[in-house]
Amino acid sequence: MANIQSLDPTASPLDYYGWELRRQREAHGLKQGQLGDIIFCTGSLVGQIETTKKVPTRDFSERVDAALGTDGLFSRLIGLVLRSQLPTWFQPYAEMEAKAAYISTYQAQLVYGLLQTEEYARAVLATGKPGQLDSLLAARMERQRILAWEKPPVALVILDEAVLHRPIGGDDVMWRQLAHLLEFTNHRWMRIQVLPLTSGEHPGLAGAFNILRFEDHPDVFYTEDMMSGHMTANPETIKEASLNYAHLQADALSVKDSAALIARVMEERYADRTERDPVA
Repeated sequence: MANIQSLDPTASPLDYYGWELRRQREAHGLKQGQLGDIIFCTGSLVGQIETTKKVPTRDFSERVDAALGTDGLFSRLIGLVLRSQLPTWFQPYAEMEAKAAYISTYQAQLVYGLLQTEEYARAVLATGKPGQLDSLLAARMERQRILAWEKPPVALVILDEAVLHRPIGGDDVMWRQLAHLLEFTNHRWMRIQVLPLTSGEHPGLAGAFNILRFEDHPDVFYTEDMMSGHMTANPETIKEASLNYAHLQADALSVKDSAALIARVMEERYADRTERDPVA
């Protein structure tokens, strides 16, 4: 087992978190098992987090703050820790996304990450690096916290209709994912539109993309391929991307009609047929 004393607290947010957790625990005269009893987890888990063998969660951090009276220290650290678990190439975008005043996104394959349920996200992430699944999932869920801020970004989301029909995680997972999308129908800062399959050729055929707008920073265009992400503030790129997005919005269903389509697909494809259509 790694020796916590050998950890360099400046090496990474996760190293600092583990180092600080042990320092604070010992300052309160508690053993790992004793702290675990107080915050309703095992002493083994406390030890794994102190030695960076396990990535902490926000819930764990909040319970530690409450138990040790650390004035929100670990609740503040956890955001940095979880962001550091994202792929290195994605971290710059995640930082910009958290600062954006407006987010415009077109998604051709999947539900937008900020709108994914935990089980949908787990199924998506499991196709990549399953050994890092828990930390990647926690990081994705952490990203979604921006939607719950007192002043969240305005988010304009266009989903290709194919997204609704792709059974990620199975029928039950998809039913709950589409139900989650419907929860945003009357959300003040969110607009979800569906681009119907009947649209034929359109500017989004090249793939998903995001446009971020800021109050005090140039707009940013972001797209990614299988291996990495690409972000630019080039004015000509932003201009062309914005025009393409306007075309997609014009071709997409209205928010009301999009919600009706989502509800219809949800019931026709993913509802429990044994409950809907009992055998006579």
